[in-house]
Amino acid sequence: MSDFFNIGWSVYIAAIVIGGLVFCLALLIIASRRRVMADDNSTGHVWDEDLKEMNNPLPRWWMGLFVITVVFAAIYLALYPGLGANKGTLQWSAVGQLQAENEKARAAMAPVYASFANLTAADLAKNSQAMAIGERLFVNNCAQCHGSDARGSKGFPNLTDKDWLGGDGSPEYIEKTILNGRQGVMPVMAPAVGTPEDVRNVANYVLSLSGSPHNSVAAQLGKPKFVVCAACHGPEGKGNPVIGAPNLTDKIWLHGWGEQAVMDMVNHGKTNVMPPQGQRFTPEQIKVLTAYVWNLSQNTKVAAQ
Repeated sequence: MSDFFNIGWSVYIAAIVIGGLVFCLALLIIASRRRVMADDNSTGHVWDEDLKEMNNPLPRWWMGLFVITVVFAAIYLALYPGLGANKGTLQWSAVGQLQAENEKARAAMAPVYASFANLTAADLAKNSQAMAIGERLFVNNCAQCHGSDARGSKGFPNLTDKDWLGGDGSPEYIEKTILNGRQGVMPVMAPAVGTPEDVRNVANYVLSLSGSPHNSVAAQLGKPKFVVCAACHGPEGKGNPVIGAPNLTDKIWLHGWGEQAVMDMVNHGKTNVMPPQGQRFTPEQIKVLTAYVWNLSQNTKVAAQ
């Protein structure tokens, strides 16, 4: 209940909860004291001439359970949060419970991670237990974007190939990316390229670099204009991993393939973000996850244990 802006909301919620409990008890007391209005034990209400509403008392066992429920609710609200900002006498919180469970899990896993302490990523890649843990970490935290098979999708890199933007794909680079995230920017280049026709020609020249289907005449016309792209992608279009400029000579298209996709990139640019994930993991988990991701593109044979 820490999201209350002022004490008034806390009092408002507490009043509703307490008022509800008092109302339930009052309703039970009033109903139990109600007197029979007619000699035949009915309430006097009749429908369709012969359908009477009887005034039979509630079963005692039902009344007992009702009272027990209200008493239980009162005790619960005294011990746990429920009355506005009141934390209860046990000072319990969902955050505290999560932290306690995480600490318990860390303690249970500490001996396992300790056995990985002196192993390199290549050694961990051959350890079936480490890879099993890495797989679970990946599925629970990374698969939402990169897919359960790590092959990615449009806008989300395939981690099973050896095409790495912004680095060399080493364990050190992968760990840095997991911890700090990464932002890749393709600026709008259309004004520097020239007219819309020039953009189309450059797009076809880019497609020709990887042997993709293209208009050869347009590609030849676009070649001189590619000089403005060469500053990042290199004169041969092989890219520059240091600044994250992709290799245009392979057939890996992260943001879509074809003439229109390349034109859209030139005309509108692109900003792609890998958010930092360091806060999600312990240092030991980072090490195992790094080895797992690195191994996806290495095809290392995992030893059976």
